[in-house]
Amino acid sequence: MPGDEGPSATSPTSPTPLARAEQFIWLTARVLEQRRFAFHFLGGDADAVDTALGSYLNGDGGYGHALDPDLRGPLSQPLHTAHALRVLDSLGRCGGQRIERLCLHLTRVSTPEGALPVTVPAPRCYPAAPYHPVHDDPPGELLTTGPVVGVLHRNRVWHAWLFRATDFCWDRVENLRHAHPYELQGAVAFLDGAPDRARAAAAADRLGRLVRERGLAVLDPGRCEEYPLAPGCAPGERLFPYDYARRPESLARGWFTEEEVRRSLDFLAAEQQPDGGWPVRRRAWAPGSSLERRPIATLEALLTLRAYGRLPAQVSRPGPGRPR
Repeated sequence: MPGDEGPSATSPTSPTPLARAEQFIWLTARVLEQRRFAFHFLGGDADAVDTALGSYLNGDGGYGHALDPDLRGPLSQPLHTAHALRVLDSLGRCGGQRIERLCLHLTRVSTPEGALPVTVPAPRCYPAAPYHPVHDDPPGELLTTGPVVGVLHRNRVWHAWLFRATDFCWDRVENLRHAHPYELQGAVAFLDGAPDRARAAAAADRLGRLVRERGLAVLDPGRCEEYPLAPGCAPGERLFPYDYARRPESLARGWFTEEEVRRSLDFLAAEQQPDGGWPVRRRAWAPGSSLERRPIATLEALLTLRAYGRLPAQVSRPGPGRPR
């Protein structure tokens, strides 16, 4: 697939997809996403990303302040933790005292079984997306726990919190029978970082068969409407092969044929909008959340396309660019 020309190919005189996305980022993104774009595509400094991420860090060791745009308000929430760890992982900075403090925070907010809920109860009801309801006694979820545990294992972090959380993830992953697509994403994030690679590969093989049998990934983008919508999803909110296998080395890559991956990447490239950004398929519920989500979706699309050889590996120029 490296070197494939998808539908987003442009003439020599027209702006490249990356240049169009850069303009969109400078026009719309938060400082964090601007710094991340500069780091990944313009040779920017990792320290700048780290500093921007630090503005979301709370005194309890967790992250808040709508780092994940679907949960508003200042409180530390597990979804924010998962988001922060993805950023730190991309910088190669998942270690040290910051991660020790974060794991202590995770210990405090975990359920009795050692897992992370999607949201933790709070004394004040800050706005949240309707698909992330706040419960008084929330259950542990693979959706949240899997990505956190997977990133920590991949970075060789060892903390007492991880033992029970890892056991929770294995139990959920190996007993999934009627999974939601987003829960399966959490499973993949866990399996891609799990230390027991043979066990992870066996679990991933079973989940891949489940995805195909249940139609949980759109294998032919030209026939999207024939694939079922998962409960709670908005019209058009379906997952594609690249949503599960964000990088070609993911265990989920083996779920799909070369042709299925190629078609999905063609579709992803063609999804770039006239303003340079990528759309958000999930249900819109608040203007601020939707505005902040699109630059995140754009970064994810760009990183996925580059991982599969659809964008240049080198940066476009040294240093962060200026808005034009």
